[in-house]
Amino acid sequence: MDYTIAYYSDAVQDKILNLPDTLAARYIVLTRRMMVLGPNLGTPHTKAFGGGLFELRLKGAEGIARVFFCTVVDKRIVMLHSFIKKSDKSPPREREVAEMRMKEVKHAHP
Repeated sequence: MDYTIAYYSDAVQDKILNLPDTLAARYIVLTRRMMVLGPNLGTPHTKAFGGGLFELRLKGAEGIARVFFCTVVDKRIVMLHSFIKKSDKSPPREREVAEMRMKEVKHAHP
């Protein structure tokens, strides 16, 4: 496996791993694939926003969730933020949280 998965914080990791069952299962399947193939799995699994920010798109029986992540040196994928979608369009605040955390991560690991 070429890539590793890291988390912005323990709270982010707990929130992701405590997603409803089908969403958590989808997360595990897709992150295993990311560890081998890299962070950009393409649609419908991932979406690139530019500037190094990506979105992992999870769909399951319980609904839809999104996990924002970025990549840093040494093939490390950092999970920044997650939320369960309740409307067709993702709230801008969710992406803003991810962008702020990505800046912190990239500043700490230039």
